[in-house]
Amino acid sequence: MTRVLIDANLPPKLLQVTDAMELCDGTGRVLCRVYPVMDLSEYEPWEPPISEEELQRREQSDKWFSTEEVLAHLKSLEGQ
Repeated sequence: MTRVLIDANLPPKLLQVTDAMELCDGTGRVLCRVYPVMDLSEYEPWEPPISEEELQRREQSDKWFSTEEVLAHLKSLEGQ
């Protein structure tokens, strides 16, 4: 990976970035897109609100749908 050293004015600006941004030259031409690094320590693990018993029940169910059936059902919902 290539690294570029930046001047002292840019780091304080970058610390305020929460979304992707574009770095441009003086004419407005986009030179690159930058994405902030996420600090995952701020997040707790998430579990779906479904019990193990329900997951097992669904896994053992004999009612399954093909991809075509699911797509057809989703298509039928578009007009609603």
